[in-house]
Amino acid sequence: MPDLILASASPRRKELLAQIGVVFEQCNVDIDETVLPAERPEDYVRRLACEKSQQGSQQNASQWAVLGADTTVVVDGKILGKPVSKEDSLVMLKQLSGRTHQVMTGVALTYQGQTDSQVVVTHVTFKTLDPVLCQRYWQTGEPCDKAGGYGIQGFGAVFVEKIEGSYSNVVGLPLAETAELLCKTGIKFWQH
Repeated sequence: MPDLILASASPRRKELLAQIGVVFEQCNVDIDETVLPAERPEDYVRRLACEKSQQGSQQNASQWAVLGADTTVVVDGKILGKPVSKEDSLVMLKQLSGRTHQVMTGVALTYQGQTDSQVVVTHVTFKTLDPVLCQRYWQTGEPCDKAGGYGIQGFGAVFVEKIEGSYSNVVGLPLAETAELLCKTGIKFWQH
């Protein structure tokens, strides 16, 4: 019997949660991810994480805790979502080239009608990117479903010069902070 429901279809979040030995099931939730007018990036990821965990809790009508998360890439205060085309991807990579950006993840846990949440920020510095390399990266297919158009855990790792903060946050789930939230409800990690 699982202790937790992960309200996400993300294979990366599934792998990260399994990495710390949490017993869980996944459920997919469908929420509107439109940014609200004048919404700050940290408020945006927190709101979406809370909505995901709360909707997952309602869908499952369960006594189990439900974990939701949302990750976005932010440069110059602007949220970079998932690229919708090759051109969009190349524009994003150009914005990130040779600069430091922020990866923000909201993590929320809903349990017994209460929702607790955190926002984690990691600073990621890209080397200066060759436009030909960016074109080749698009051809890998990796940028399509990644916030900011890159995956640090995949081919996009070659772009990263330095990170300050949680690596797992950049992948999609900050593990130290997630474990902290789970402990508050008595959910164990390091289980086999």
